[in-house]
Amino acid sequence: MGTNGELNRKLRMGLIGGGQGAFIGRVHCTAAVLDNRAALVAGALSSNPERAKASAPDYDIPPDRAYGSYRELLDRESKLPEDERIDFVSIATPNHTHFEIAMAAIEAGFNVMCDKPMTFDLDQAEKLAEAVDRSGVVFAVTHNYTGYPLVRQAREMILSGELGEIQAIRSNYIQGWLRSRLEAEDQKQASWRTDPSKSGAAGCFGDIGTHAFNLGRYMTGLLPEEVSCHLKTFEPGRRLDDYGHAVIRYENGALGTVTASQISHGRENDLFIEIDGTKGALQWRQEEPNYMIYRRNGQPHAIYSRDPNAPYMNASGAAACRLPAGHPEAFFEAFANVYRAAFDNMARRALGQPFEANDTIYPNVNDGVEGMYFIQQCVASSVENGAWLPLKHPRARR
Repeated sequence: MGTNGELNRKLRMGLIGGGQGAFIGRVHCTAAVLDNRAALVAGALSSNPERAKASAPDYDIPPDRAYGSYRELLDRESKLPEDERIDFVSIATPNHTHFEIAMAAIEAGFNVMCDKPMTFDLDQAEKLAEAVDRSGVVFAVTHNYTGYPLVRQAREMILSGELGEIQAIRSNYIQGWLRSRLEAEDQKQASWRTDPSKSGAAGCFGDIGTHAFNLGRYMTGLLPEEVSCHLKTFEPGRRLDDYGHAVIRYENGALGTVTASQISHGRENDLFIEIDGTKGALQWRQEEPNYMIYRRNGQPHAIYSRDPNAPYMNASGAAACRLPAGHPEAFFEAFANVYRAAFDNMARRALGQPFEANDTIYPNVNDGVEGMYFIQQCVASSVENGAWLPLKHPRARR
């Protein structure tokens, strides 16, 4: 084994979910192996044992490590020699299954990469966080938009005071794919996302509103105090919200808004954020992620392009880049940056070295808890016609 957090082998990955017809499982796998620091060696790819094993060849998972359930995976892998068993599991399953899988993995001593929202409800999230605290495993939540180079560039600019005091955050995630009731046609992605027994208390706001909220928190470090929210289901017969708007009061007096839609015609994955400070303002759009606009009164608008060799890039922004300027980096690379940062801590754990579990550049279990608190409070506020409710969870981190 190497030193200084460097492992002289690849981390071994077990994928849970991601079978035939799934989307995010393939993304997890691609991101995990992008930097050649991990290898997918085992999987339980579906809740249906036959489909799970039939999906294994799609990932080159050998038959003897293609398991029929996550419990079989954890049990069998735990019994393998230490130099063969998996180091971590990636959970790419519907929301309502995250808690039981993650808890079982933690109790078995495996590190966890969990898709968002982290759990079905806040109670599960808090219990999971307590288990992580006790176990000492590495736990990351794949809020993948935090991995974009210019998001990390902006974060360092803001935290260093370059924009002055942050006074306003406008974060939006606008889609249109659920304009019609795809769930009535048994479309797999729509079916579970609009089912309260699988998705949780929120639909659109749980699925993508949490991304918009997390992005503002990650880039600014501002702690929220209160939220007022209105959620709406516009498509007749749908059981969960497909549109919503929240106003957030932050601890420093700033105001924020989160708007999320899945019923806006022609919109695809339009996550965009604007941040106003006393010295300057930033704007970044996920569909054009290699450019960021920086504005200051009386000066020309500056367009930051993703360029690891440019003198205007700070350390965080440059470190998140893989390619020279002009070669677009986007979704997979950002997702991989979350994995790469978590891998650093997994390597330290494997080497018996200490690692920082709370103040991490990747979203950790505390961010997962805060996301679930956001969903809970937004739903409760909407039920009370936009009543102002607390939003600062004890686990919230700057």
